[in-house]
Amino acid sequence: MNLRPIYVQLQQRAFGASGLILDSSDMQPLIYLALTDDWEVRGNGTGDPRVLQFEPMRKLVKIFNNYGIRGSFNAEVMQQLTYRGLQAHFPELKPLADEWEEVMTESFRQGHDIQLHLHPQWRDATYEGHGNWKLAGDWSIINYPSQQVREMLASGKKYLETLLCKIDRAYACVSFRAGSWCAAPSDSLLPILSELGFVFDMSIVAGIRYETPQVKLDYTHCEEPFVPYYPDMKDARRVSRSVEPIVCIPTNSSPGARIASLRQDFRKAGNLLLRKIQGLGHGNSATPSALSRGRSGDEWTNKGERGVFGLARKLAKRYVIGQRYISDIAQMDYSMMCKMMAHIRRQAAKSGLARVPVILENHTKDISSFSDIEHFVADVSRSKDIKTVTLKEIADGFRSGSFTARTA
Repeated sequence: MNLRPIYVQLQQRAFGASGLILDSSDMQPLIYLALTDDWEVRGNGTGDPRVLQFEPMRKLVKIFNNYGIRGSFNAEVMQQLTYRGLQAHFPELKPLADEWEEVMTESFRQGHDIQLHLHPQWRDATYEGHGNWKLAGDWSIINYPSQQVREMLASGKKYLETLLCKIDRAYACVSFRAGSWCAAPSDSLLPILSELGFVFDMSIVAGIRYETPQVKLDYTHCEEPFVPYYPDMKDARRVSRSVEPIVCIPTNSSPGARIASLRQDFRKAGNLLLRKIQGLGHGNSATPSALSRGRSGDEWTNKGERGVFGLARKLAKRYVIGQRYISDIAQMDYSMMCKMMAHIRRQAAKSGLARVPVILENHTKDISSFSDIEHFVADVSRSKDIKTVTLKEIADGFRSGSFTARTA
């Protein structure tokens, strides 16, 4: 039985027959929507790049192309630099590094944007063969000495520009997203980014907090959760009183849809149970496909969410109290994406701006439903109050003055 028509009817009842589409009579500000993607393997180095990066990027680019949309891919360059650095000693890394470049350059040739993303835990990584990595570096770039921060940013920027200027001489890295969102507070990160020619940073996500063995950050009290702003150069959570040499654009976050989250978690749990059953059927604890997707330990489990009582608090926060979530479309079904866009429209209407740049997140490694993403992209492409843009186009808008940033 094909349940898709029933699903679509339910969505139309909930969000209107046109989904995300608004008529121009609604007098909404024009939303300049950047569909970004953090292109990477797991934070601990596990996972097959072909499965987590190459295949899903090709699928996502095809969806974007079908609807005339250009996406922006934040390439995690430390991984690639490590593969290149060790390929002479481990020949199996070279074809992976070559294909990384092939997928990246082909997407760029088709009009999609490439910008910089760094996970510093790859610094001084060691390879044990057969896809096994040991990443001993700190996960937060702001915990490194300023000289090492500069070296990582400069080498990542140089690598991308050397690669992509062969296709377009005008290419430049203009935006940055820190690995694991770790960008504030820091005395050095924003000044170094501005000195290297970056126009804006998009690492701040208002409302999120992590206290895990690898990541510690607290963005629960950011002074600007939505519109672009000039940051305090030592603490990007704060808005500067004056114009600064770099802009911060928050990656969008929105309140969690509690019922939708519960429904989605049940689906994920069912899929996980099915994979485990399949693994047992193969006489192993994990199927080859599951292994190729990598593994995650407790990297994103907050300190207060461990154990029975911690889990109870986590579930109550998610399903009863409510919390803010990163607007990551890889983690959403279509109904959640519609709720997210409704919230963005309300924020845009309150902003007082005629043109509002908004940045969404995505992780190709986590996409479970390309059909939901395609449904969302199709609606976005037809919405009269939404113009999709690349990160480069947002940077150009700040340079030309068509976009503005607020001060305190």
